[in-house]
Amino acid sequence: MAAGEQEATRGPSNPPGVEVLAFVGPSGTGKSHHASLVAYETRADVIVDDGLVICNGRIVAGKSAKREAPRVGALRTAFFVDPDHAREAAEKIRELAPSRVLVLATSAGMADRICRTLGLPLPVEYISIDQVASPEEIRLALKARRQEGKHVIPAPTFEVKKGFSGYLVDPLRFLFRPRQAPEPARLVVEKSVVRPTYSSLGRFFISQAVVVAICARACREVEGVARVLRARVDLKPDGVVVNLDVALRLVPRLAHVMPAVQEKVAGTLEHMTALNVLGINVVARKLVVD
Repeated sequence: MAAGEQEATRGPSNPPGVEVLAFVGPSGTGKSHHASLVAYETRADVIVDDGLVICNGRIVAGKSAKREAPRVGALRTAFFVDPDHAREAAEKIRELAPSRVLVLATSAGMADRICRTLGLPLPVEYISIDQVASPEEIRLALKARRQEGKHVIPAPTFEVKKGFSGYLVDPLRFLFRPRQAPEPARLVVEKSVVRPTYSSLGRFFISQAVVVAICARACREVEGVARVLRARVDLKPDGVVVNLDVALRLVPRLAHVMPAVQEKVAGTLEHMTALNVLGINVVARKLVVD
């Protein structure tokens, strides 16, 4: 093991007063799907899942193992092997000062290793997936993983898209009643489904030319736009920035056309591609009088 990995394994000092629970089960059995409910029922403030630190439905630190192209890279990320990755996650957990942390892992040994790496105490309890999910639920989860390459991240889609721009991202909303809550109590939990880079179904790409065409088409649908003179898409690691030069018609409420173009293009692009739109820059170059 490299020196950097040994340093990460030792981890920083434990956050004061924190208690750790481990939620364990084989890969693909639905741990991430049930994580929000388990965290609620065990009063866990923070979830550690596949390289991410999640608090109150927000991804607050880390990077997802599901973004890694090779499977070995995904495993290294899930174990927080990279010292910088481990340091970022550990510092955020210390900053949040949670009273209880839920660590997801495929085994008790993996949970223990993650705890040591992040400077957390070893789990006081190991909750198995079959204590939470029925055999039928586990079977369906395994089928979705093996046949469709689907993985769940226990965070809303708008959070996941920040780090999964251009990947398959679908929202899931669940209504459930906690087992220990009174009958009227209901919780709405949003999760996200992604197909990770290392999926056995292969990788998929969205051509830049296609993105430009979608933007230009959406722009032309806005009343007051005569034509699109130029469209350029700048690809960033966490999303895209769209730059449009347009010719406008002389129409009533002309000042409202540009904001309408931004809204229309952003909404259409996000809906059709799941890209994270960082910005829509529109410049009016001409004014056309019909």
